[in-house]
Amino acid sequence: MTSAASAPDGTMTFVPGGTFMMGSDDFYPDERPVHRRVVEPFLLDRHVVTNEDFARFVADTGHVTVAERPLEESDYPDAAPWQRAPGALVFTATQGPVDLRDWSRWWRWQPGAQWRHPEGPGSSVEARMDHPVVQVSFEDAAAYARWAGKRLPTEAEHEYAARGGGDDRAPFAWGDEQHPGGVVQANTWLGRFPYDNQGPFGASTAPVGSYPGNGFGLSDMIGNVWEWTSDYYTQRHHPPGTAPVDAGARPTLLAGVGAEPGSRIPRRVLKGGSYLCSPDYCLRFRPSARSPQAEDTATTHIGFRCARDR
Repeated sequence: MTSAASAPDGTMTFVPGGTFMMGSDDFYPDERPVHRRVVEPFLLDRHVVTNEDFARFVADTGHVTVAERPLEESDYPDAAPWQRAPGALVFTATQGPVDLRDWSRWWRWQPGAQWRHPEGPGSSVEARMDHPVVQVSFEDAAAYARWAGKRLPTEAEHEYAARGGGDDRAPFAWGDEQHPGGVVQANTWLGRFPYDNQGPFGASTAPVGSYPGNGFGLSDMIGNVWEWTSDYYTQRHHPPGTAPVDAGARPTLLAGVGAEPGSRIPRRVLKGGSYLCSPDYCLRFRPSARSPQAEDTATTHIGFRCARDR
């Protein structure tokens, strides 16, 4: 395993390039097929962007997040006016067991929810400045990255970096066991989802760096919050040379592939899992796991970190 070296500003870590086997044939269909990928050396933020980091960005640029703007009627013609008001999705634990096929049982649309008030009016990040910023859409994450002179990582970069130089065939970033030696390795759901969380941080984010970093010195690559990547989502991997559309040259066509049926909003790949990932519902706190998310969506369990070319 290659040792990590800090970037000049100390906020980023050097991730050595390498070849690895991306994906998995053992879990969800969209992680297939397993294929060989080459990742060039790059720099990656040691931890996800925090509320403190994002506040500096907003103060400097005046950026207004997607969640703070009303939704376009043309994008959501069937939505009621109140549903198009500024707001975002908020996780709400249920009182007991529910049908896990119905995500609306634990997610609610909350007018007024945004990064400063993640759970809606009355909530605040003042005591959570060292937590990941949430309620940020893909547009917001990309804007921050440009301001910082960085970019969002690709899906392959995130998956490679999440392993920290370890075994690329192990199901978890830290090896074969979910909780090796009974020790929890990341902020994920412990208990029965979506009503009983026995973890130290409950159904919430944790301060960044609450768990040990990986072999590259990166914190929270797994758990805490899902992280935006630059890749459009497709329902299976397309190894280099086999993709039906070149993401760089023809983004509009690929966006059409990634959009959810009945929607024109492109979807991007999220990586890393979050504090809501539970083995009885979402066994996605693994490097190979991936999740599609519409670019305009903001929730209480999605954040991001930035990359930079070496």
